[in-house]
Amino acid sequence: MKLLRFGPKGSEKPGLQLEDGTRIDASGFGMDWNHDFFADPANFDKLAAWISNHAASAPRVSDDSRLGSAVARPGKLICIGLNFSDHAEEAGMDIPKEPIVFFKATSAMVGPNDDVVIPRGSEKTDWEVELAFVIGKKASYVTKEEALDYVAGYVLHNDYSERAYQLERGGQWVKGKSCDTFAPIGPFLATADEIADPENLKMWLTVNGETKQNGNSNKLIFGIAHLVSYLSEFMTLEPGDIVSTGTPPGVGMGAKPPQFMKPGDVVELGIEGLGSSKQTAVAWSR
Repeated sequence: MKLLRFGPKGSEKPGLQLEDGTRIDASGFGMDWNHDFFADPANFDKLAAWISNHAASAPRVSDDSRLGSAVARPGKLICIGLNFSDHAEEAGMDIPKEPIVFFKATSAMVGPNDDVVIPRGSEKTDWEVELAFVIGKKASYVTKEEALDYVAGYVLHNDYSERAYQLERGGQWVKGKSCDTFAPIGPFLATADEIADPENLKMWLTVNGETKQNGNSNKLIFGIAHLVSYLSEFMTLEPGDIVSTGTPPGVGMGAKPPQFMKPGDVVELGIEGLGSSKQTAVAWSR
């Protein structure tokens, strides 16, 4: 199944993308794609039954409808830094011995095609195409062998970063990662059964039509099962939590000379099996 959310900001409704690409309003199912939905595995069976009975008659979502974040705001949005071997090489940094973990404020979450706002005074806003996964059930001290049973599905994420805030202002990376609009999520969440091998997916990103990132999730240093198990040692992962797994090379900071975003830039990105998204950069204003 492909789960999406649509409608005006703050008033999104649950929807689905069918196998033929048609998008339907799933409000009749009675649940949003949030903690409560993911917390009960039986909800997926109930949703499958609802689709069988109602897909033909459910209202269609028009092509020009705004898409919201594919997942309702979760309790946690966790990110992993320097988790692609070729990106670590690009950054001139050693391969991490353990995952580099940081948080991104959930208030940064927006729809996949919403504008990205360059923060006030920013000169180093950067892009990062990332594969994210969503936790499907409460996870605490999970073994690596059972870890994938805790993954509900996968989603496209652009982990926007303000590099000066992240690296030059002291403290933790979260400051450069959490600006409003810095976490477009979607267009849809593909349930785990839709993605045969999440660690072999093509990933790409362009800026103004020029390819900047062209990678594959087979370069992950710490795979998805490892991350679920590792993170669950330090915190309880709850249903609906999002974990973003890192980015391949080609970020603006790694260019020679570095290239950062300016108003009017158009960023497009996608991951095999997870669709694509598009953001236009705009200047901050009151």
